Amino acid sequence: MIHVVLAANPTLADFGDDPVWIHIIKAVMLFVVLMLGVLFGVWFERKLISRMQNRYGPNRAGKFGLLQSVADGLKMGLKEDLFPRTVDKVLYLLAPVIMVVPAFLAFSIVPFGPVVNLFGEQTPLQLVDLPVAVLFMLAMGAVSVYGVVLAGWSSRSPYALLGGLRSAAQVVSYEIAMGLSFVAVFIFAGTLSTSEIVAAQQDTWFVVLLIPSFLIYVVCMFGEAARIPFDLPEGEGELVGGFQTEYSSSLKFALIMMGEYLHTFTASGIAVTLFLGGWRAPFPISLWEGANTGWWPVLWFLIKFVLTFSFIIWVRASLPRVRYDQLMSLGWKVLIPVNLAWILLVAGVRNVMLNQDNRVLNVALGLLIVVAALAIWMRFDTVNQRRKEEKKAQVDAEFEELSNEPTAGGFPVPPLDLPHYHGVQHKEIPSGTN
Repeated sequence: MIHVVLAANPTLADFGDDPVWIHIIKAVMLFVVLMLGVLFGVWFERKLISRMQNRYGPNRAGKFGLLQSVADGLKMGLKEDLFPRTVDKVLYLLAPVIMVVPAFLAFSIVPFGPVVNLFGEQTPLQLVDLPVAVLFMLAMGAVSVYGVVLAGWSSRSPYALLGGLRSAAQVVSYEIAMGLSFVAVFIFAGTLSTSEIVAAQQDTWFVVLLIPSFLIYVVCMFGEAARIPFDLPEGEGELVGGFQTEYSSSLKFALIMMGEYLHTFTASGIAVTLFLGGWRAPFPISLWEGANTGWWPVLWFLIKFVLTFSFIIWVRASLPRVRYDQLMSLGWKVLIPVNLAWILLVAGVRNVMLNQDNRVLNVALGLLIVVAALAIWMRFDTVNQRRKEEKKAQVDAEFEELSNEPTAGGFPVPPLDLPHYHGVQHKEIPSGTN
């Protein structure tokens, strides 16, 4: 039987002393929640997008179409498993597994609630926590990219290979910006442990204190999870299906889709944990004394998680896919420089808060560094703008040169007074007729 007791904020000391069977129960619970979350998430995304587009969405299999995802999963699991002749079979089979397993491991450091009494044992509602838990999540996200790259390379297809290379370049670009967006959180929390970061947001959520870091993370979240508008590794418009072109609609394809969804779930869970107070109740529910005790925090976490996931779906339904050069320019020329300038400002302000003696000197130094960083960024932006203007002037000059030729760019224009053109006789149409 599960008992509810007054809960305390978990710390790193609360992890590692649980019996083995408690670890197994929490691992099984997390696995079941994520598996059911994938099934429900697919249905929820299809229904939400359909309502945005004035459609019904799935409504045949089960009540409100709830069994549609189950039917699709069974269909893909029972389909014939095909292997193209030229693929590397070992890596071809291993790639979907590499995409799924790190996604499960990355979600293990997300706290769902405080310390509770589970079957007579005091244990935090979190599978595991580490002194470098956030870095562990970033590492798992980087490992999952190997699955995408190997899926593209082992398929021996040019479209799949280009999709894998796109994914590698995209993750390298946006993983840097994502890691930098966490630095301000680490400075204020003083730790990389997810449970202690949630505890540091007891008074004020970091989304309020560090709104630029949160906005940068939101952009990087789409780039890291390869969701629209940054789903360039798939790019069915120009790469057929990207890295998964040679994977038939079988169990391997289902594993790839599951890995992508779990990656999106992890991004949403990290956003809730690092910026939205984690499992802590929002205001004014937090005024209630028992809001952050027992199993109530699980409800607050799930509400924040669903709202974050709904925002991701909303963006997918609203924005088109960007070009690849725009994706790279945003990551390297905008997000990373702005992130560095913001980190310097946060470090200066935090230093002032901790060291009151040199307040004026620290503030002046921080402002000077920020102004210098913005000046450098504006310089690069000016160069880019000048190149665009030169290219536009060149195109306008070529267009003007072509428009002055009698052939109008290579297409001859016949005189209007010729009675015959290409064997067709022009007759005068009597007035009053249609």
